[in-house]
Amino acid sequence: MDTQMMPNFLIKRAFLTPNRTAIYFQDQSLSFKELYDRSIETAGRLQAFGINKNHFVGVLLKNHLDTVVILFALQLLGVKAVILNNRLTPAELVWQLKDSKAAFLVLEDSFNEIEKVINQEIEQLTTITKKQIDQIESTLPVIQEEISLTDICTIMYTSGTTGNPKGVIQTYGNHWWSSTGSALNLGTIESDCWLCSVPLFHISGYSILMRSVIYGMPIVLHEKFDVERTIKDITLNRVTIMSVVGTMLTQIVERLEERRLPGLFRCMLLGGGPAPLPLLEACVKKDIPVFQTYGMTETSSQIVTLSPEDSIRKLGSAGKPLFPSQVKIELEPGVMAATGIAGEIVAKGPNVTPGYLNRPQVTEDKIRDGWFYTGDIGYIDEEGFLYVMDRRSDLIISGGENIYPAEIEAVLLAHPDVMEAGVTGIDDPKWGQVPVAFIVKKECRTLSGEELQQFCTERLAKYKVPKAVYFTYNLPRNAAKKLLRRKLREWVEGNEHCSN
Repeated sequence: MDTQMMPNFLIKRAFLTPNRTAIYFQDQSLSFKELYDRSIETAGRLQAFGINKNHFVGVLLKNHLDTVVILFALQLLGVKAVILNNRLTPAELVWQLKDSKAAFLVLEDSFNEIEKVINQEIEQLTTITKKQIDQIESTLPVIQEEISLTDICTIMYTSGTTGNPKGVIQTYGNHWWSSTGSALNLGTIESDCWLCSVPLFHISGYSILMRSVIYGMPIVLHEKFDVERTIKDITLNRVTIMSVVGTMLTQIVERLEERRLPGLFRCMLLGGGPAPLPLLEACVKKDIPVFQTYGMTETSSQIVTLSPEDSIRKLGSAGKPLFPSQVKIELEPGVMAATGIAGEIVAKGPNVTPGYLNRPQVTEDKIRDGWFYTGDIGYIDEEGFLYVMDRRSDLIISGGENIYPAEIEAVLLAHPDVMEAGVTGIDDPKWGQVPVAFIVKKECRTLSGEELQQFCTERLAKYKVPKAVYFTYNLPRNAAKKLLRRKLREWVEGNEHCSN
């Protein structure tokens, strides 16, 4: 007997609280019962195309109400959804569809150029547009009334800093425990409402959908981040929680000027790296609680979170592991680091992936005795707070000294005229590698590279001060808004996007 069986999440939620609002999108809203009815109908239409429980199905969709319905329809059918990043090139999408052995691809009508390329490259794959779904007659769907927490729910490809991306397996149990860990940390209240403007194709967005059905909580879905619309909708829809990255939070704080968010608002859940002190101080001034987090696709969203009461006292920390999770630091496999000593961050918990799709060797390398080796560098202080220093692959080794780009970026972000900062290492005949910085200035500010180097000299060891400072209009980021430092390296090598 499978003791991990649970009712299908959406079926259970529609039964428990059918009349509660599930989602607000533009000028529409759906209750959980309406979301269930539309998802059942869509499941029947998808089944009419030949989609069934055993299939891997690619999903290439934008943030939209229809997308939410399709994602839940796939869950009702028990299909494994391969959720694709719609910012990728057709060649990258083809690679992921082939790698996952997807039999079908559901995509936006507007992606017809991408569809052509995919159809040419993968003959055995059936592509289905949203328009085609609407036009086909629905069949009576074979619904999975129960799910096992060990069943695969989604596959998401990690961008990876080396080699091809890997398909991260996320089970229903991973999503369940991720939602549970977040609830035990933030608490849930009846009036909660979560604003989602991060992409649904990324774990930060998809996890909000899962929390919605598990908690019985409405979400406000935006197609993309728009600062003025965000502030307006927080008031209009009585939003209490929002998932953000630093650049989004900075824009919100600046656009608010003298205004305040409503008293109901209780949490900015911040991912994608630690916040600079000036931003946190501005949030404190405006009574905006900021919960900083550390997580990844492999941990099905946040696994470590820092609560607002510690955010200034523990500046730069990601916090402590959520209730179901554990984190430790190892110098090498099996050798624990002492308090305050940096090593590889290793994580364990029911929200951690069981492995990578069709990659038994990589799974074996990365998951040992139930512990997931993240490839990230960090340390734990005497109170048990985690400090994430960097991706191991982004480490700069200069004259035998380890330099963590994130540390330099944090200093640069503390400068009042700096909007965004990215640091990478470039080859140097004398030192092996030296750091260089890319800066996005705040509007209407004048700033020189020398000024920033001087600013860093006062706050960092000499070998950590960027040897060159380039100004650019934007930094390369992935869908999760994480900085792609390897792209910065390419920019320097190709002399692109660079002005001193």
